[in-house]
Formats: sequence, C-alpha cells, structure tokens
Amino acid sequence: MLRIEGLEAGYGSGKVLFGVDLDAPAGQVTAIIGRNGVGKTTTLKAILGFLSATAGRISLDGQELSRKQVHEVVRAGIGYVPEGRQIFPALTVLENLRVGQRRPPQVWTEERLLELFPNLRERAQNPGRALSGGEQQMLAIARALVTDVKVLMLDEPTQGLAPKVVDQIGDVIRRLKAEGVAVLLVEQNLNLTENVADRILVMSKGRVVETVTGEGFRTNGEEIRHRWLTI
Repeated sequence: MLRIEGLEAGYGSGKVLFGVDLDAPAGQVTAIIGRNGVGKTTTLKAILGFLSATAGRISLDGQELSRKQVHEVVRAGIGYVPEGRQIFPALTVLENLRVGQRRPPQVWTEERLLELFPNLRERAQNPGRALSGGEQQMLAIARALVTDVKVLMLDEPTQGLAPKVVDQIGDVIRRLKAEGVAVLLVEQNLNLTENVADRILVMSKGRVVETVTGEGFRTNGEEIRHRWLTI
C-alpha cells in the first residue's frame, strides 16, 4: 500500500499542499478530483520526488520514501504517467519500452505489455511521433509498467482522447487493478472516474476535503460536483 501522511509541498516559497493524507491500496483505484490548481498534479510530483516535500511521510509497503531521489522511488515500485504523455518521439515503440525496462523484467515483460496493448504490437517499429494520441497514451502507460510497478500514478490519461479510446483506457485500468496494481488516478473525466474508482478523494486548496466510494459518487455525486467541482 502507498501511504501519504501530512504531505506538504510547493514551488519556491509558495506552498501548494497543506497536509495531504491518502492511501492507495494494492488492487484498487484511488482517484483524486478537484478544480484546476488545487494540488492534484503537485501531489503526484511530490510522491515521485520531482518536488521535495517540506513535511509529511511517504511510504510504500512500509518502506520510507520521503525525500528519496526520483530513481529510488521508481525502483521501489512507483510509476508515473505525466499529463501530456512525454514519450520519446524519435524512438520506436519497442525502443521507448526498453529505455526504462527493469532487467530482467519480472512482471511486465515486453510480451505481456504487447498483449495488453495490441495496437502497440502492430506499431512496434513505428516511431512515437507516428502514433495517434491514443496510441501514445497507451505507450506512456506501458513505458511506466516496464519498471514492474506496484503503484501506477496516472495524470489526466484521457485528456483530448476520443470516447472510444477513453473506454480502452478504462479497460486497461480495470485490468491493472485485477493484476493487483494500485492505481492513483488524477482525472477530469468524471464518468470514467466514477466507473473505475474504488475511492474518490476530492481536493480543494491543497487539502483532501472529502472522500467517497465510487458507488457513493455515482449515487450521490451531485452535491460534491456542486460544492467542489463547479466554477
């Protein structure tokens, strides 16, 4: 389980997170929602070590990760798919996968990834720049998985994608959940979120202000939308 306790972080002298607490259990999808600028992406970056936490504790299965370097956090089992995908456009699909692959791969081998993402198998020798937006997102997810993650953090994975591709992303998230991966999802698409998430955390002004199950959000989400998500 990924556990975050009292996490505080920000940019320069500006604090963004004010004591964030969350758990992301294995085999579950934990979603973070909220208006733009409330600290969702900052939370993911602080967990990974892109931003230095000024207070709080980050641990994975009891292993302390607070103030570790990014490569140490990744080696411990946390993968990150950033907003905007950020694949290597000049490298082929297979080269993108092999850049960060744990050697030898123990869980997410190249063959397993190509089975999970059949479109990537068909485009294996194509450069990243030649892929569609949906295929690039699939490649970004696969590239994170090659490190044999225990926790996969996804930042806006469906942004700008067609509804059919959004459904495919949802299917992938469910498959990863069934495989025992803990998924920490930041997403603006509330239909996807409520359909895949076990728990939904609402953030406002750098704090988690409400927690609800996916089922609870489906049945009683209007109040949450009105209070925390509408502008």
